[in-house]
Amino acid sequence: MKIPAKYWIPGSVLAVFVGMEVILRVGFGLGNPVLVQADSFTGYRFQPNQNLFRLGKKVQYNQYSQRSEPITLKKPPEKLRILMTGDSVLNGGNPTDQSRTITELFKAKLSASGHPAEVLNASAGSWGIGNALGYLREFGTFNADAVILQIGIHDLTQPTSTSTIVGHHPAFPTHPPLLATQDAWNRYIWPQVAGKLGYSLPNGDFASSPRSLSPDQQFKQNMQHFKEIITLVRSKNIPVFVLFTPNRDDLLPKTNVPKYKPEFFRLLKFLQIPVIDTQTNWSTLSPATVATYFRDDVHLTVQGNQAVAQNLFGLLCLKRQLKACASSQLPSGSPSTLNQKLRS
Repeated sequence: MKIPAKYWIPGSVLAVFVGMEVILRVGFGLGNPVLVQADSFTGYRFQPNQNLFRLGKKVQYNQYSQRSEPITLKKPPEKLRILMTGDSVLNGGNPTDQSRTITELFKAKLSASGHPAEVLNASAGSWGIGNALGYLREFGTFNADAVILQIGIHDLTQPTSTSTIVGHHPAFPTHPPLLATQDAWNRYIWPQVAGKLGYSLPNGDFASSPRSLSPDQQFKQNMQHFKEIITLVRSKNIPVFVLFTPNRDDLLPKTNVPKYKPEFFRLLKFLQIPVIDTQTNWSTLSPATVATYFRDDVHLTVQGNQAVAQNLFGLLCLKRQLKACASSQLPSGSPSTLNQKLRS
């Protein structure tokens, strides 16, 4: 018996839609985005206890909204614990698999050197220095052996991000969408279409509050936040370090000195804070190599994350800036030999 078109046409459309929904959910992890929540201390942070796959990448957040495995509040005596704070550069975002973030790669190098370690990743996209201060005030320092503050050049003048965008932008959802196709459209397809049509959409990667201060005023305020972080961490007798990350155009096509960097580094010297300066470290490399470290103007590729992890290991362990990482457990050999062994 021939099925009338009024039945098989909508039935076929429904079948295609259901098939697409299944493919997007099972194959790409859409419909199950990483969720955020508003927070009075940090502006916003990732909702605790998330473990999912998104676009083929594993993304996990523990009970303290860190992009790390679950931890105990009391530090295991046999492990080195390092707490890192930062923005989307440290976090990695959905394009970066959990195992290829800066913190996980650094942890792997520490473990390979004979130091079982936890490297805690307290970060979120568009967090500024004020947001990191809020996190430390809310959760503390987790009995860490060291605290490392990842600060990018843009962070020096970035306002502290607020919760105004939470739940109102597809990059900051508070609950899963009803459909995976809805997730695909809102998060990925429509922004591309809108851009080509000339529409201006809010930038979900820089969710800071509207700028009310001049760059000079914001820098001054951020340096006050920074000094408050240092006071807080040092009150716990914990050594603190800064990981300074540049933008792509600070190195390519040629290295330049970003505005505010010299003044910031003078403050670091005055406060006697060791710094891992990736811009200076990478300025001696070929432009072709440096280009492989960036996936856009700000964020790093896996190769870039590996280079940062090597820089961290080199200063803290090989150059023995962190006493807990400079014990006799390090493999024998000169620092240059160790660099070669641990570069992979």
